[in-house]
Amino acid sequence: MDGDAGRWELAQVNIARLLAPLSSTQLAGFVAALEPVNALADAAPGFRWRLQDDSGDATAIPAFTWDTGTSAGVIVNLTVWASAEALADFTFSGRHREVLRRRREWFQPMSEAYLALWWVPAGAWPTVADAEERVRHLREHGPTPWAFTLREYFPPPGTPAGTVASSQAGWS
Repeated sequence: MDGDAGRWELAQVNIARLLAPLSSTQLAGFVAALEPVNALADAAPGFRWRLQDDSGDATAIPAFTWDTGTSAGVIVNLTVWASAEALADFTFSGRHREVLRRRREWFQPMSEAYLALWWVPAGAWPTVADAEERVRHLREHGPTPWAFTLREYFPPPGTPAGTVASSQAGWS
């Protein structure tokens, strides 16, 4: 990392509207994958932190209650990574990719923003309120340096304009 980039880490939030309650047989495959995928994330290069309760996941943490697209509820995944490359390497490979492929079995499709990225000072952990603000901002204003997506990425504050890591090309 150069200069200011090392002082920043990438916060990531994504939400999902459940098709059924977490206790349902329809979501059994998702629930079964939570612990192993979280363990892989925790051990992934560049992983810094994730929102979790005493059970080790965030499914019972109230978040995005204003997003009322489903009666079964909304779940949140809030993490911090060393870089966009580290996040992408984990997201699009291995067991996590297998779970992503099955998301339509468990979650409602969303036409509005359900994922937001933003830079936080190294060692700072975002709150659910921070995540909600970023998603709302993204829905209202589209990608900006304050809240962006994998497709429309903004580098860390202090990075020279036009600097984008090569691995981000082709994210979708």
